[in-house]
Amino acid sequence: MLRHSSSSSSMKYILVTGGVISGIGKGIISSSIGTILRSHGYRVTSIKIDPYINIDAGTFSPYEHGEVFVLDDGGEVDLDLGNYERFLDVTLHRDNNITTGKIYQSVIDKERRGDYLGKTVQVVPHITDAIQEWVERVARISVDEDKADPEICIIELGGTIGDIESMSFVEAFRQFQFRVKKENFCLVHVSLVPQSNSSQEHKTKPTQHSVKELRGYGLTPDLIICRCATQMPLSVKEKISMFCQVEKEHVICIPDVKTLYRVPILLEETGVFNFLSTRLHLTQKSNYDRSLMIKWRDLTER
Repeated sequence: MLRHSSSSSSMKYILVTGGVISGIGKGIISSSIGTILRSHGYRVTSIKIDPYINIDAGTFSPYEHGEVFVLDDGGEVDLDLGNYERFLDVTLHRDNNITTGKIYQSVIDKERRGDYLGKTVQVVPHITDAIQEWVERVARISVDEDKADPEICIIELGGTIGDIESMSFVEAFRQFQFRVKKENFCLVHVSLVPQSNSSQEHKTKPTQHSVKELRGYGLTPDLIICRCATQMPLSVKEKISMFCQVEKEHVICIPDVKTLYRVPILLEETGVFNFLSTRLHLTQKSNYDRSLMIKWRDLTER
């Protein structure tokens, strides 16, 4: 059921966080959510946050971090931005990749110019304000060929909840959810649900602890996406729902697949768009192109 709201003209933000381990698939989940939204006619942009202190990925060893992805404007960024461009058919810019180094450099440059008028420069509010302002600014930069303004911004927070490196970003988004209002902000938490080798039983405790830690920082997940080797039984979803205080319909399992291009199809089958449309008060688009996901299925089969 799609709702109509006076706030629908506001920018909508979807924050994707990860729990238990890094490399859980946040980038593919973010790209897949964007693909589904685009298939329903929404203009989507993406931001990737990397909590490392490097200014960009250009000086990384490929053995440690993988290949560098080079954007059209010459920006050297994380490979996840390559996934965004392929899945969403957009052209991103160097500012769509935020690093701790970029944020601190911008704040220090302001301090050296005297922009803070002699105030003591601190993580809160100066660093956290800089993060929020960067996100709001970049979210409105066009990434489509027609130069139209984006309507939905998907933000992937790299690393794992609990990492000391990402604490300033977590605090920034705790504040950000109130800055943009609840109906314009949705939090998707991607977590690992491991299976024991002997019984193949799905273990929910790591996800419980991850969500507990996230809530302790002032962020509550609206949707929990569980990554595991095989499909979870309903009883496991109910257990996660009960201990993580999320409705069982909002606990989604994405098992391992042979090709990453199947993930948007799996997510669409769970009804994730209906959830997002209700949660973010999205209005139905007249240019809804049903053929896009059909073409995506054909691509996956090939």
